[in-house]
Amino acid sequence: MADVKITIIDREGEAHTIDAPTDMNMNLMEVIRSYELAPEGTIGICGGMAMCASCQCYIHNFEHMLPEKSYEEEDMLDQAFFVEDNSRLSCQIPITEDLEGLEVKIAPASE
Repeated sequence: MADVKITIIDREGEAHTIDAPTDMNMNLMEVIRSYELAPEGTIGICGGMAMCASCQCYIHNFEHMLPEKSYEEEDMLDQAFFVEDNSRLSCQIPITEDLEGLEVKIAPASE
């Protein structure tokens, strides 16, 4: 497997096209953290357990095969701020080859 190109728009509106590894069992939240695209302590506070919504993002292109939202993800989004129809928790999106060309925007911090 190879890396996939993903465009992540940070909270300041700057777009970053990054290479995300498909062979490390990472999720989108972990990739955002590893590239330091959100201030430390503002994303993935629960460690990727779908329990805080700090990693909420907006999916800008839907042609990619994303996993269905779990009950836990739906429940957390029901309690989150700034939720849109295209909101997802980035900790629930595993990095796979299907994500090639994905574009997401990190949601505003809830503070």
